Amino acid sequence: MTPDRRITTPGIAEELPSTADLVVIGAGVVGAAAAWFAALAGLRVVVVDRGAVAGGTSGAGEGNVLVSDKEPGPELELAQYSRRVWGEDLGAYGGLWEFESKGGLVVASSPTALGALRTLAEQQRALGVDVREVSGAELHALEPRLTREAAGGALYPQDAQVQPMLAAAHLLRLARRRGAVVRTRTEVVGFLRPGDGPAGSPVIGVRTPHGTVSAPVVLNAAGTWAGAVAGLAGVELPVLPRRGFVLVTEPLPPATVRHKVYAADYVDAVASSDAELQASPVVEGTGGGTVLIGSTRERVGFDRRPSPAALRALARGAIGLFPVLASVRAMRVYAGFRPYCPDHLPVIGPDPRAPGLWHACGHEGAGIGLAAGTGKLIAQALTGEATELDLTPFAPERFAGGGGRG
Repeated sequence: MTPDRRITTPGIAEELPSTADLVVIGAGVVGAAAAWFAALAGLRVVVVDRGAVAGGTSGAGEGNVLVSDKEPGPELELAQYSRRVWGEDLGAYGGLWEFESKGGLVVASSPTALGALRTLAEQQRALGVDVREVSGAELHALEPRLTREAAGGALYPQDAQVQPMLAAAHLLRLARRRGAVVRTRTEVVGFLRPGDGPAGSPVIGVRTPHGTVSAPVVLNAAGTWAGAVAGLAGVELPVLPRRGFVLVTEPLPPATVRHKVYAADYVDAVASSDAELQASPVVEGTGGGTVLIGSTRERVGFDRRPSPAALRALARGAIGLFPVLASVRAMRVYAGFRPYCPDHLPVIGPDPRAPGLWHACGHEGAGIGLAAGTGKLIAQALTGEATELDLTPFAPERFAGGGGRG
């Protein structure tokens, strides 16, 4: 049976229930995945968002589902787990959000960069990542239009791509079929507490301009605004916006760029804690023929103004990988904000500083890929199941003393 591709747009006209088992704050792809898996587990779910579905980070990303850019550690484990969830638990719906197992190709420009890439690949392979080394000659068989100056690379067949706005919208639609209620343009302005208790007392629901919802659990999946939402409960969560731009080219012939292709130094750019501009080329084609060009990172608050320096870096990096792009017109550019945590790990699970408040945020630029696994883990924990992945490294209380690198 062909999955239903229709999307109905929820709005403020829909009645806001007075009670639920779970309130999810945030209608991006992380909140949507949590809502779907929680509804699937039988919980009564209400999703609220002050804007539109996928109106924040999820609507401004490339849709990366990557294992290739993760160094050994908890984030790589979460990426591997989430990749399985995208492919297995959600595989039947993949066509709805244009899931494409296109594979990732990481390109090294020098023997030194190739050596570092080879070391990383060996560490990842030991942990179960599917990766193989690719010689310079093999690179051009995989990507005929790639620069001839590359020293070599690594192919990651598990890397994939989704259309993130479609993923968020359809996951919420599926959750609504299971009884979830989704309310957009509904901002959370405070939390319900027993006897209107002070900060640090249990959270038992949310306040909105359209009414209150009582619930034993409130999940903060508010993306770059997650720190502000946590602040309403009196707890500190150092989630900050990290701006990035994406260039979109005019439509090109099919298979101009066949894989998700990026330079080997992209991993270092992702891991950097510098506030200043970080740029490393990421180039990939889309089903419509356009080519998406990233990636930049800089901490400038919520400033959306175009940055000539960032755009020049994007164009220069893309042409360095694919010289053919030098004669291609950029059709548009858009900006987004990654929810950045100082230690580069997301925040997942219950917050003991405000019982009843849970978090699923801080995924930075990996949120699309990590969303499926995060949502399933949250649902497992909420229903008392043993989680398939240890959530300790992602615990919110790790910031209780103002800790975290960067």
